[in-house]
Amino acid sequence: MPNPRFTVALISISLIAFAGIAAGQAYPNKPIRLVTAAPGGNNDGTARILAQGISGPLGQPVIVDNRPAASGIVGTDAVAKAQPDGHTLLMVASTFTVVPATKSKLPYDAVHDLAPVGKVAQNSLLFVVNAKVPAKSLTEFVALAKANPGKYNYATPGAASQAHLLIELFSQKAGIKLQHIPYRGGAPAIQAVVAGDTEFSVISTLASLPHMKSGILRALATGSLTREAQFPDLPTVAEQGFPGFEAIQWIGLLTTAGTPKPIVERLNAEVNRALREPDLIAKLALQGLAPGGGSSEDFARTIVSDIKNWTEIAKTANIKSD
Repeated sequence: MPNPRFTVALISISLIAFAGIAAGQAYPNKPIRLVTAAPGGNNDGTARILAQGISGPLGQPVIVDNRPAASGIVGTDAVAKAQPDGHTLLMVASTFTVVPATKSKLPYDAVHDLAPVGKVAQNSLLFVVNAKVPAKSLTEFVALAKANPGKYNYATPGAASQAHLLIELFSQKAGIKLQHIPYRGGAPAIQAVVAGDTEFSVISTLASLPHMKSGILRALATGSLTREAQFPDLPTVAEQGFPGFEAIQWIGLLTTAGTPKPIVERLNAEVNRALREPDLIAKLALQGLAPGGGSSEDFARTIVSDIKNWTEIAKTANIKSD
């Protein structure tokens, strides 16, 4: 005679599995809201490109909702507390992993309250100087800075920003002392280097390229681990005496923690499919971005690793955003 307890347990497991499959198959059953939480940059543009790429196959409109206030904390918290049904998504930049490393109190847990879907895009950062600085390479700039401690300033989009942490890390490794000048956003930071108010910065290819072509800015290195196809003669930071040093920005998609796995997997599959479309790739390229891709697990590991790394850098450099 069958064991009643075993029969009940078997039925329960079957019902749970069926519910998960049904949730994935029924999804989505209403418009999807895509919250963009990163202030400025390519976040909004990338969100709109991706929304167009996945809305058709999903059979529902994907509506972009900009909430960049408070370094993206407001928008991120809204998604962290949303219904875990996959109808509320979050587009973040790599700054998402900087915030928990520099701010002691947040209304959400970046690792446990959100479910990574996948990396959407990324771009390498360029180490640049105003063309009046007599350095043609990163090696030469380091030598100048060592010979003139505290003479050279660097601009960033703000204190405790990714650029701030990156340059502090580089300064530590290079054994140089630079003066930090924080600005309110990326555009004024770039303009400060263009105007010669500051001498050095780490900025995106797209933002720096027009000024490089005009001869106002000079690129000293790329932050990617391999040389960029559009700058084959520009050495990486790693090639110039700093093995393993990487400076990139990424943009990724998340949803609320607790969202059924079949839904997360469906979203990840649609994102990866969209990122293979030539039209979408071309649109990202216009923003200076390369397509991302990969599994949700890969993206989750990137987030955890980045938070750990930024936390160590912020602690060593005593950088806080509180």
